[in-house]
Amino acid sequence: MTLTAGKLILAKDYIYGPADPDVAAYIAAVETADGQGLEEEVKAAYSNFITGCKADGIWNAIKASCILAGARTLSGALVPLVGTAPTNFNFVAADYNRKTGLKGDNSAKNLNANRLGDADPTNNQHQSIYVSTSATGGGYPQYISSSDGSRFRNIAWNIGLGIYVFPNTTSIGADSGGGSPTGFTGHSRDNASTFDFFVNSTLTADINQGSSAAPNADTVLFSLSDGTNRSNGRIAFYSIGEALDLALLDARVSTLISDLGAAIP
Repeated sequence: MTLTAGKLILAKDYIYGPADPDVAAYIAAVETADGQGLEEEVKAAYSNFITGCKADGIWNAIKASCILAGARTLSGALVPLVGTAPTNFNFVAADYNRKTGLKGDNSAKNLNANRLGDADPTNNQHQSIYVSTSATGGGYPQYISSSDGSRFRNIAWNIGLGIYVFPNTTSIGADSGGGSPTGFTGHSRDNASTFDFFVNSTLTADINQGSSAAPNADTVLFSLSDGTNRSNGRIAFYSIGEALDLALLDARVSTLISDLGAAIP
């Protein structure tokens, strides 16, 4: 028995900590949806993520989330880590990859996360995603968005801006300056005057932009709330909720996706 990088390993089997009720419940739900068991290493990756977020003090801020990777089936991937299960519009098994997540199509597919944009306080909120493959094409394809036509809470992509965010605002709050960034990105606001933005492995804190009222609209992945501006990007994780430390969440999510990639044949 050895302890390597914080993971207890016995021979080739991971001890994945079923004593944690959230770990046990999530793994059981995914395996039920899949109709078969998960690899021990996949269960360990899930466990390390959940218990790590708890140790970091960011778990309770996550109110709606899916790990869109690791599960054996699309049904398993849509089991909520936290909150309500998303509603699937037109995704099929071929759109899902166990290592890299769920891919949109710029046309007919999106997920309703079943959490309104104003379910979290205007000045106490975050959104995050893990992009495995960038969106392409023209316009402003969305990764995750709650929008009512004038107020926005979203993460999206544009060929000139790169990844950009509206952190409960009526105008763009920050962008990556072009390119097609992948990996973890997110925004978090804990006051009415400034917000934090994480992209390209870099946290930019206390960006000066005041908030507007949060949009009273569905939060949707791969399109705006009304189904327009669809995206063909691939996403392996999303979270919605209250303000949190984006750098801590990035470390946990990036490790999770890396561990799943290593665990899955």
